[in-house]
Amino acid sequence: MIGWLQGRTVHRFQRGNRNLAVVACAGVGYEVQLAKKDWASSRPDQELELWVHQVVSADALQLYGFPSIAERDLFRELISVNGVGPQAGLALLDTCGMDELAAAVIHSDIKTLCRAPGVGKKTAERLALELRSRLVDSVASQEESLAEVNGAQRELVSILETLGYEPGEIRSAMERIHHAGHPTEADDEDTWLRACIKLMTESGR
Repeated sequence: MIGWLQGRTVHRFQRGNRNLAVVACAGVGYEVQLAKKDWASSRPDQELELWVHQVVSADALQLYGFPSIAERDLFRELISVNGVGPQAGLALLDTCGMDELAAAVIHSDIKTLCRAPGVGKKTAERLALELRSRLVDSVASQEESLAEVNGAQRELVSILETLGYEPGEIRSAMERIHHAGHPTEADDEDTWLRACIKLMTESGR
């Protein structure tokens, strides 16, 4: 099972409504489908890391890549709902973004969910019905996790929110930094602040 890739973009292309990149990792090129926003911000010869959802069928192996584990896991929740396939899941993430999408599901905001191409009223209602309790628990867990970080990191989150970054962006950047192992917990706040802003700026290109 492929769950994470780190490599270099060697080719970007579109196939119908699908946005794909070939990522070279240790001499192997993996063809990965991305959300449109992530594909549009990627560049040829760019170093990147992706959290991956793998789908294996009788005649194909498909990889879907996401910049954070939180976004990958939300995608998995979406496609667990009957009638929501990978393309609809990507469309929901593209159209709404993580925070707006989670809020729309939790508050049964059918109008917002229906903005995504391929998502009709019945599918939106099913999403709200089946995922509401799971996302409420997930949001509560994330808030508890943020509450447990040390004082310096709480201050970092506050500064980044003041600068206009969304909570989902901040969580994603901090997850990626923790995964990479640099900066470390021992580094000062300015080092963490620069690293987070650099990651979020690069993701927004």
